[in-house]
This record gives sequence, structure tokens and C-alpha cells, in this order.
Amino acid sequence: MKLIVITNNKKVYNKYKDILNVEYLENKSHFDVLRFTRDKIHMGHKLLSHPLSGSVKPNETPYKSILISENKGKIDMNGLNIIENSISTYEKFEKISKVPNWNDEVLDDFMVVDLSLIENTINNIEFIEIID
Repeated sequence: MKLIVITNNKKVYNKYKDILNVEYLENKSHFDVLRFTRDKIHMGHKLLSHPLSGSVKPNETPYKSILISENKGKIDMNGLNIIENSISTYEKFEKISKVPNWNDEVLDDFMVVDLSLIENTINNIEFIEIID
């Protein structure tokens, strides 16, 4: 399956830019990644990874990477519901507490966590394709 990686994480971009279709939202927020993904789903792309994956709350990390299909089809209503609920969850957490102004070391850790999550998802998608 051909896929698109939507990310604001420089580490994800650098790892996959030459081998996958990457929409790099440089200097954009976690929230921007969610909204951009929602817009792509409205255009017919299918959501392939959960926007709230991992154990890090959305108002704690500035980085997010999400997978969608490269091919367009009819609107993925399940994916649309998931992304809309993820946006609502982000907004709810953001009202409680804004993303802290982390130092560079902590930001790097968040990039590594996000990269690990998306790597695992990409590897699982590739494995599923092999056994199908």
C-alpha cells in the first residue's frame, strides 16, 4: 500500500523523505498536523494510523506523525470520526494546559518517541502487506 506520512517532526522527515511520500509541516504544531490530516481525509485519503497513538498526551508533545493512504477514494467516515474526535481531545487537553516550552533535550526526546511510534506503524503495515 502506498502511503503518505504527515509530520511536523524533523527526525521523521529526515528518515523517510527519500523513500516515502512525506508531507512535512515544518514549524507547525501538533494541532496543525491533526487539521491537515482531517483536510486530507475530506479529500478521500484513508486514515492508516491513530492520531492519538502512544501514551503521551496531545498537550504534552509538540510533535505528531500520522499515516494516510496515498490513493484517494470515497471519504473514510471511520477515519474522519477518529480524526475529528482526536481534534476535540486535543482542544480539551489544550484548555487544561498548553504545551510547555520544553528545552531542546526534551524536544529531542519527543521527536524520538514520535519517530519510534511511526516506524512501528510503518513496519506493521509492510508486514500486513507481505502476508495478504
